[in-house]
Amino acid sequence: MDLGRPASGRRRLKDLLLQKDNRVCSDCNAPDPKWASANIGVFICLKCCGVHRSLGTHISKVLSVTLDEWSDDEVDAMIEVGGNASANSIYEAYIPEGYTKPGPDATPDERSKFIRSKYELQEFLKPSLRIVSGKSNQSSSSNSFMDSFRSTGSQRMEGMVEFIGMLKIKVIQGTNLAIRDIKSSDPYVVLNLGSQTVQTTVVRSNLNPVWNEEHMLSVPEHYGQLKLKVYDYDTFSADDIMGEADIDLQSLITSAMAFRDPSMFGNMQIGKWLKSDDNALIEDSAVEISDGKVKQMMTLKLQNVESGEIELELEWIPLDQ
Repeated sequence: MDLGRPASGRRRLKDLLLQKDNRVCSDCNAPDPKWASANIGVFICLKCCGVHRSLGTHISKVLSVTLDEWSDDEVDAMIEVGGNASANSIYEAYIPEGYTKPGPDATPDERSKFIRSKYELQEFLKPSLRIVSGKSNQSSSSNSFMDSFRSTGSQRMEGMVEFIGMLKIKVIQGTNLAIRDIKSSDPYVVLNLGSQTVQTTVVRSNLNPVWNEEHMLSVPEHYGQLKLKVYDYDTFSADDIMGEADIDLQSLITSAMAFRDPSMFGNMQIGKWLKSDDNALIEDSAVEISDGKVKQMMTLKLQNVESGEIELELEWIPLDQ
């Protein structure tokens, strides 16, 4: 902790969020944005946040103002940009006459098209600032705007997606994982939902790793199963698979939607994913309201491997949080 700072990073970030221009989403003007693109320097709503995530972190690194941990460098970069008005004065400098930005109730197609044009294709940027190759990788916080310009690669969205909420996944620990090196393994977990992928850190030489790491994924309207895979990290060759499991999200999301505002209820069970021969559950997994949040604990037996279990906690985060 840097005792020389006048205020904590979270406090400085919230102070920036309270400025007039930052009280609405930078892209659609929806009120009370609770998300931000840390490398671009704008505050955004959850619906626009989902589109930003689809662009990839090489273009927009999305963080929650209230739920994620921010580094000092990320906070400093946001403050240096100055927020939505400053960023938009560059990213929207050359919006064509008669062009209308999407509003809070824009369709997924309208929202996605605008955000992609604004940040990925740089169509509204001053022509002399547009970057046609992604070769430069400068990362100085004094070049916050230019970092986002230089990072534009060739990735394209796979489709226009409407998101219905966020999923916080806490990867707690693994137990009795498979040996892939001489006597042990260097395991890490990869989670995939649609086109989004997150992964844990690597735990060296440990068959019973403890991660306690939290990761966030946007949940599309037509969501499928959450895919989990465990790998052994190898320095000089391809990483070895250490098992996998598919996670059915229906019980969590259906229960959460039914109760809408869990803060109005006491601690209680509201749903359950049942163990069966067709899934990886070791025992039934209850969906519960706990301290005003919808959560689901589960222990999974890894499939297609000789041994191994993974313990997770899922938490549903609604659109308006």
